Amino acid sequence: MKKLFLTLFTLLSLHLIAQQTETHVHDRYCRHYPESSDVPAFAWRSDWQSQLIYNYDVTFYFLDIEVNNLNINVSGNVEIHGKVVSAVLDTFAFELIPEMNITHITFNGINCPNWTREGDNILVPVIQRQSGENFVARITYGGTPPTGGFFAGVTNAYSSVFQKNVTWSLSEPFAAKSWFPCKQDLPDKADSVWVFLTTPIGTMAGSQGLLTNVTTLPSGKPRYEWKSNYPIAYYLISFAVADYQEYNVYAKPVELEGDSILVQNFVYNHPNFLPQYQNSINAVVPMIELFSNIYKLYPFHQEKYGHCLTQLGGGMEHQTMTTIGGLGFDLVAHELGHMWFGDNVTCATWSDIWINEGFATYSNYLAQEMINGWAAGQSFMISTQNSVTSQSGGSVYIPPMEITENNVSRIFNGRLSYNKGAAIIHTLRHEINNDALFFQVMNTFQNQFADSTATGDDFRMVAENVTGMNFVQFFDQWYYGEGYPRYSIEWYMAGDHVHLDVTQTTSSSTPLFEMTLDYKLTFSDGTSTVVRLWHDANFKQFDVPVNKVVTSISVDPDNWTFEKVNSIVVTVPQLDNPVHFTYGPNPVADKLNIYLTNFDQQSYQIQLTDLSGKIVYRVEAKESHRQLNLDNLAKGTYLLKLTNGTNDFTRRIVL
Repeated sequence: MKKLFLTLFTLLSLHLIAQQTETHVHDRYCRHYPESSDVPAFAWRSDWQSQLIYNYDVTFYFLDIEVNNLNINVSGNVEIHGKVVSAVLDTFAFELIPEMNITHITFNGINCPNWTREGDNILVPVIQRQSGENFVARITYGGTPPTGGFFAGVTNAYSSVFQKNVTWSLSEPFAAKSWFPCKQDLPDKADSVWVFLTTPIGTMAGSQGLLTNVTTLPSGKPRYEWKSNYPIAYYLISFAVADYQEYNVYAKPVELEGDSILVQNFVYNHPNFLPQYQNSINAVVPMIELFSNIYKLYPFHQEKYGHCLTQLGGGMEHQTMTTIGGLGFDLVAHELGHMWFGDNVTCATWSDIWINEGFATYSNYLAQEMINGWAAGQSFMISTQNSVTSQSGGSVYIPPMEITENNVSRIFNGRLSYNKGAAIIHTLRHEINNDALFFQVMNTFQNQFADSTATGDDFRMVAENVTGMNFVQFFDQWYYGEGYPRYSIEWYMAGDHVHLDVTQTTSSSTPLFEMTLDYKLTFSDGTSTVVRLWHDANFKQFDVPVNKVVTSISVDPDNWTFEKVNSIVVTVPQLDNPVHFTYGPNPVADKLNIYLTNFDQQSYQIQLTDLSGKIVYRVEAKESHRQLNLDNLAKGTYLLKLTNGTNDFTRRIVL
């Protein structure tokens, strides 16, 4: 969901949405929430639900509602079909905000006038039902959802370029209850959904599933009748209404053996629209065919894929019909990737939003690499990795305590949930080092958790089962841990091998990243080779056999992993010197790690001098690894010397 900066004022908000869309300033995120903490939160108790909603499973939603392209009013009837999972059910509970007025509730056809409200929870006393019994609740309601915040479930805007008013829903993560009665529980996917949308004459309305009929009502208004038979999470139910025209294309994945998938697009009914954007819409066809080949067949192939164009600053992966504000390659690829990761398999908790956003972002990368070419993929991945390392900390997994109605931006943090999420998938692919096996992991995960939900650990276990590898440490450091590795490297030629002293420090709280790192060795004759070296300690020494003279070394030449290289220094062999050492990071912010490469169990002295020769730091040490806290020293350049009274070794550092 793409980031769009709004203010509290509705008119200005709409202007900003329109401005960003009309000028086609789109990044690759579907993020629609800001990352700044100073944006006012919507005042819903989205962190609280009545425990009574967990006494049943939703089996079917039927929304029969009236919507309008000129305002955000919603009214009509919603049926919630369910199955009792508690021992007994004597109170039916659902969620709907107080701004939406309820006029009638029935339960299995019996009128229920004695319902009560607790915040956003509606509690309905009913005749007792037993475990395993089915029921149908029907709610008649209507009203105008609140607007002006990032969490508004329904938005209206105007396209000044195409002169169209448009209204659309966006329920992720907590706003479905702002426009229809529901149960906001990620693991409880409805088995199917119907959405019937009555709209003004001259408009069209899009939603998920198949458009089974357009009925003209006695008032002359059309009713668009959408039906889907696939399981669906509450926040993926949607609508969009405007003066649309329909433009359809077809994808033909290999697995369908000549059959096709409908790509149904509701776009602005303006003579200039299709001439400008037809090729962009058509570009989704090879994406569907690609993802069907490398993941699994498009999960909703019996219905459709498509787009509803709106003034949203980005896109939202509504199941089978993305609500989208632009048609750039990256945004279209990201939203399409969600059909596998986010819709077919949905995150089990908001803490595991990586299942949705990390994989959709990586799908975008794969589309760049496999459709537009290696160079395009490299550009995308370098940008992604640079975003991750632009700050020192932050985990992909979101601790539950950080998920509140006032902190939705943490869920949709572009650097962490999206970019770091995609970058660690790329790193995992490198660790597996076998693309056939890597994509088998993807396929197995899609099949095992199809129509369901999953956590990050669920994906880890699939990866372990398919590859036979252990990824506990990988997930501890990359998924749950914070930061990234930094390297300082010294190397020299020694006969028929090249020797490397590699020091790893880290940017944040994770003390060590165990990982495979690629090194490109360039030889004196202009040729080169890439070697893979395993790092399982903060200081490692490697001797790599070579039959040519190495003239230069570079790290991670194909951008598989994300790290920073502080220095690569050509040095000379001094292994006989007992105080020969390596160190890092350099430059150093506060803490400097020193590793003796030939420690002989003798004590030694560490001293730091400024460039005038004045000693500013001195300490005695008796271990092979010593960390210095230098946060009290002034910034500048210093000489670091280790001596045992007989031998010494000196290096330059920058603080």
